Amino acid sequence: MNARRTLEILFLLVVPLAIFLLASELFLRVYLQSHIFYDVEMSRYARLLKVDSPNPLIGHHHAPDSEATLMGVSVRINSDGFRDDEYSVSRGPKRRVVFLGDSLTFGWGVEKEETFEHLLERDFSRREPTEVINLGIGNYNTTQEVNLFLDKGLKYKPDQVVLFYFINDAEPMPRKARFPGLGNYRIITFYWSRIKALKSRFADTPSFKEFYSAIYSDEAAGWAKTKAAFHALRDSSAKEGFDLKVVLLPELHQLEPYTFSKEHRKVVGFLRSIGIETIDLADSFRSVKDPPSLWVALDDAHPNARAHELIAKYSLDFLMESAL
Repeated sequence: MNARRTLEILFLLVVPLAIFLLASELFLRVYLQSHIFYDVEMSRYARLLKVDSPNPLIGHHHAPDSEATLMGVSVRINSDGFRDDEYSVSRGPKRRVVFLGDSLTFGWGVEKEETFEHLLERDFSRREPTEVINLGIGNYNTTQEVNLFLDKGLKYKPDQVVLFYFINDAEPMPRKARFPGLGNYRIITFYWSRIKALKSRFADTPSFKEFYSAIYSDEAAGWAKTKAAFHALRDSSAKEGFDLKVVLLPELHQLEPYTFSKEHRKVVGFLRSIGIETIDLADSFRSVKDPPSLWVALDDAHPNARAHELIAKYSLDFLMESAL
């Protein structure tokens, strides 16, 4: 086969493929303006609102003064890199509380006014004037949350720090994508998420329950780093004089019987053994008979506005104990 014939064949293969990919990308961009898919939105979150952190124990953080519409919700990041109002570093007369956490604390999929952070700030203030500073960032584990606080939260001199813990917070530090630019293309993100779903369904991979049980084994590196981070946060509390509490948030796929009761007991037992006050909200959510009614979307079990209301309701008295 001569070179000319080879080029003709390549042309006949490559051009239709390129046209198909371009048309698919354009179609998905139009389609996704009115249809929301979790993986696509998470990819957009990483591209539009996140930047690398110089601290390897943090990995990434929000880009200051950035904004985007994600999951159909407006998200604005303040000048210090948090989804919250602007707060002066200098203290006023109000009680000051800092919240630490991942995408649940960040308020993924709900308006800021619907987040448990906003609702608790309102409820706190009914008892005592209070401002809550929300340091929650999506895709964080406990190590990142604690180090973000030590880097950027201590300067606010809080009276209280609350870490909202979720079952995946003992996972190892997420790896940075090798080809982050591919996230710009909807077609790649969309179909890659479908491939992962099929792989988890048919391949010989650990189940949801098996995966999270494994990361809480005594030998798991992520759990060891999580415990070390909690020790560091407790030591900071003793040194700086702020009240420290931890709230365990439930995983919302199955609430009765709760899927991760064993793992929650392990976390609670460890925290109490090192002197950190803790409450497990999974117990309070057992009465919910239809867990999907608490999800932000059918393919996304992050807590919706109703679930945020329940989190605020069930944790309020526990968090206010030290302030009374």
